[in-house]
Amino acid sequence: MKKIQVELGNRSYPIYIGSDLLKKSELFKFHIKSKQVVIISNVTIAPLYLDKILNNLLEYEVQTVILPDGEQFKTLEYVTQIFDKLLANKFSRNSTLIALGGGVIGDMGGFAAACYQRGISFLQIPTTLLAQVDSSVGGKTGVNHPLGKNMIGAFYQPECVIADADFLDSLDNRQLSAGLAEVIKYGLIRDIVFFEWLEINVDKLLNRDKHALAYAIERSCINKAEIVSEDETETGVRATLNLGHTFGHAIETGVGYGTYLHGEAVAIGTCQAADLSRRIGWLTDSDVNRIVALFKKCNLPTIPPTKLNSSQFLDLMAVDKKNVDGKIRLILLTKLGTATLPIEIENKLIVQTLESYGKNQSLSPS
Repeated sequence: MKKIQVELGNRSYPIYIGSDLLKKSELFKFHIKSKQVVIISNVTIAPLYLDKILNNLLEYEVQTVILPDGEQFKTLEYVTQIFDKLLANKFSRNSTLIALGGGVIGDMGGFAAACYQRGISFLQIPTTLLAQVDSSVGGKTGVNHPLGKNMIGAFYQPECVIADADFLDSLDNRQLSAGLAEVIKYGLIRDIVFFEWLEINVDKLLNRDKHALAYAIERSCINKAEIVSEDETETGVRATLNLGHTFGHAIETGVGYGTYLHGEAVAIGTCQAADLSRRIGWLTDSDVNRIVALFKKCNLPTIPPTKLNSSQFLDLMAVDKKNVDGKIRLILLTKLGTATLPIEIENKLIVQTLESYGKNQSLSPS
């Protein structure tokens, strides 16, 4: 087991990375503050792993909330089911919430923990690659709204993150690829050596080589932990983690939550951001080709859906947390391995990318 610390003063916490971590009951007992525990999961994950969690909690008063599986259920309506369970069972503000699932469950569980009695402790147990390398770390919690993704939420840090690599054995190929989109992001924004390693080792990752996956998870978490420790509430460098996300969130909202996995939408959005970086003169054709080629090798889509025209895209991109005074602000790349902070981009340049990039190519999700 490896331990990476997210340094945030009295809100610091560890990320545990390894195998067979669900058998380490001491991890749970160390981070659970009272006898009242509620486990949040979904209909896909609960049958696989819930009993293993419960075996560590035999002496606790445990309730469970099993939600539907999918981005389309990441709403206030379904978070209310968590509150209903907590209130009906008279859970106190000393109770602990455990989020067992992918990014959707982690975001919803963390948001519920942030809100219930103005904050209860929670543990992140991410079961997808994307959640292990990104969404479980850093304290971003929230739900979607029909007009915008993740627009309702809070910064709220967990007690710990338990990233068990054994979860990936039950992950389907599409979900594995979606997670790699966020892994690639770290190489693009701040770790060119890691990006080059990914280019060489992508086949090992796709073939689920344990050592390669462990290294990719660890390197991603180290990058995320360093960024969050420097900028917890995204007033500076943390915004670079949103490379490709303004385009990607527009796709998810515009075509309907759940049509694309989050990592698939981010892959498309990152390619669009790379294209825009080239138009400004920062990236070369070769740079963009390398980025697109790596996403394609990961079996990820790289071009936007035809059902969104440039006007619709711009309207959707205007609903973004990085924007100021109605102006679209984007994370772009000045070179491979270096990202900008959010910068205002003229709409005409964005439209050039929206209308030209990926034209006449296949547009289906993986």
